[in-house]
Amino acid sequence: MRHFRLLAACALVSFVAAPALAQQGTPMTTAASAPAPAEAKDLTFERVFASPSLNGPAPRAVKLSPDGRYLTLLRNRADDRERYDLWGFDRQTAEWKMLVDSLKLSSGRQLSEAEKMQRERQRIGDLKGIVSYEWSADGKSVLVPVDGDLLLAGLDGSVRKVEGTKGGELTPKLGPKGEHIAFVRDRRLWAGPVTGGAAQAITPEEANADVHWGEAEFVAQEEMNRFNGFWWSPDESRIAVERFDESMVGVVTRAAIGAEGTKTFDQRYPAAGTPNAEVSLYVMGPDGSNRVQVDLGKDKDIYLARVDWAPDGKTLYVQRMNREQTVLDMLKVDPATGKSSVLFSEKAADRHWIDLSDSYRFLSDGSLVWWSQRDGFGHLYRFNKGKWSQLTKGEWVVTGLVGVDEKGGKLYLTGTKDDVLAQQVYAMDLKAPGKLTRLTELGWVNSAGMDKSGQTLMITRSSDAQPAQSYIADTTGKRLAWIEENKVTGSHPYAPYLASHRPAQFGTIPAADGTPLHYMMITPPLEPGKKYPVFTYHYGGPTAQVVAKGFQGALAQAIVDKGYIYFAIDNRGSENRGVKFASALHHAMGTVEVEDQLAGANWLKKQNFVDADKISTFGWSYGGYMSIKMLEANPGAYAAGIAVAPVTKWQMYDTTYTERYLGDPNKLPQVYEKSNALADTGKISDPLLVIHGMADDNVVFENASAIIAKMQAEAVPFEMMLYPGYTHRISGPKVSQHLYETIFRFLDRNGAGSGK
Repeated sequence: MRHFRLLAACALVSFVAAPALAQQGTPMTTAASAPAPAEAKDLTFERVFASPSLNGPAPRAVKLSPDGRYLTLLRNRADDRERYDLWGFDRQTAEWKMLVDSLKLSSGRQLSEAEKMQRERQRIGDLKGIVSYEWSADGKSVLVPVDGDLLLAGLDGSVRKVEGTKGGELTPKLGPKGEHIAFVRDRRLWAGPVTGGAAQAITPEEANADVHWGEAEFVAQEEMNRFNGFWWSPDESRIAVERFDESMVGVVTRAAIGAEGTKTFDQRYPAAGTPNAEVSLYVMGPDGSNRVQVDLGKDKDIYLARVDWAPDGKTLYVQRMNREQTVLDMLKVDPATGKSSVLFSEKAADRHWIDLSDSYRFLSDGSLVWWSQRDGFGHLYRFNKGKWSQLTKGEWVVTGLVGVDEKGGKLYLTGTKDDVLAQQVYAMDLKAPGKLTRLTELGWVNSAGMDKSGQTLMITRSSDAQPAQSYIADTTGKRLAWIEENKVTGSHPYAPYLASHRPAQFGTIPAADGTPLHYMMITPPLEPGKKYPVFTYHYGGPTAQVVAKGFQGALAQAIVDKGYIYFAIDNRGSENRGVKFASALHHAMGTVEVEDQLAGANWLKKQNFVDADKISTFGWSYGGYMSIKMLEANPGAYAAGIAVAPVTKWQMYDTTYTERYLGDPNKLPQVYEKSNALADTGKISDPLLVIHGMADDNVVFENASAIIAKMQAEAVPFEMMLYPGYTHRISGPKVSQHLYETIFRFLDRNGAGSGK
């Protein structure tokens, strides 16, 4: 259960900024010279979810063409915030232009169920048009999946379908040299030349429909942030391919209940305590020849966490994690024979677990830069010739390895060294570990990508009143050019509302054990003697941080414009505070985080501008589960609770997430009984609104129906709103408006609202 918030990740390849880019600006920039309106204008939910987005343009997937001529990115349309087209900046003409128009290429074909579910796992299920792309090796065309078709779009305007494709191909990937293409179709991996021939199936045809080649299994996508099931070697002479058999995995008959009909899907869903798919790994030639199986060990009940080729292609590195998620082995594999040995093992701290990471890099000298929590905080280490050296240290965390300049001996990272609420980008000399140079501005929340050679940064940042901006920077952090300045002036969509924008305030509240908990609060303009209702937002679960100093989004401001105080607090168990802080949830979900949220509510009640009788609480996914547990644990503490897509019985949620924190339900039934949200529903005395998508394949709808039936049987009053055809997202311009208007009508109806 990754934190339910859609994030646009940008990847950058080598780029040398042209002066013309800085001078010209981009079509993404909507800034104008006119000042913002002087009169404050309140936001409505209708406007928050309409187009154009109030966040401004949201560029995705920034890349450079192989010949260096074009800087490319995906840009969403002003009239449809969810549709993306491919744009490029031509360095020769110093002009931006649309390279690929998704509407012109659209066939109108409906995505297959497999494609839809893959996008759900990637949290891009609401996006349309072009959601990914790859440059061809010669820089003259772009591989573009559109509406399930796999197309090669030339810069001259030509478009051709990739030979041998039929539509519905999954995870298409060009080889590193651009000579081959591979994709998944009909549960097999297909590969072939980019030009001059059709792709052929290179993995066997399986009689068992539950066997898949070249795909990542459900839990890898949903819980391990691994969406790929095949990996090209650097010279394209070999390809590593996952095979998984899910015939032993239990079947959940998922009813996708729509407005005008119901479809049922028999979905293999590994619920906690039940068998996972059996995963194996093979290495073969690009035509399927010389196939060998990788030795992953005698224990078949393991997780295939990560797969990487060494820079020279002579070694395959495989990360193998045990079912308990307490030991991660780095396997060194001979790709010619499949034989493996353990290079090193990473072991979780007591009462903790392994947190998988993509913050590592194999270097050309044979060493490895590696992220680990072995000293209690997430830091970078170097493994060289069998010995470890620590590169960063302190009571803060490295949130990402951005890039490595091997020739210059430097690495770049993001971390919370200066402020846990505003991560920064840092540079470090590999010969002087621990000495960090901050490259970004304090007070902004920053993220970054980098080219493979570690020469150019792509930085995205936001602050309280400034939606995300992105720019190209050199290795000193100096901005070379805006990718998207996104300045909130003139015709920017948020400019009419800037005068009424209310700043976020930050502070800490002590937990029961004295641990400082960070909170964020946004208030309307406070009138002397007036008390205001509070809308508290929480997630509460592992791997998420809610409180940060970046742009909170227009939704929070719309809630404040309705006369509410908007409040959030990060309880123990949330992200970026170290192992001890996170491990409070070990075998104890539904306990300390509920306690810490109550500490926030009690603090609010002591403020002379807060209406202590009108503090409501809202959460989605794990946050929805929390809403229910909070009402059960503390009757009368909250005026009302809203639970969207809540887990109510952890035995119904997937193995990887649930067992990581709660253990095996077959061995620890008492832990699950205490953590579940069903046992104490009879204690709920405050108004509760349950919301769920009726086609949810993540937190399956049975979670909602279970608690609905339980409360009905106990004569516990509650309200509910169900969304036919919607998955875990429940999103869209009108349906999102409907959802939030439903919530605030519920609060008004139950005496917890502002009436505005």
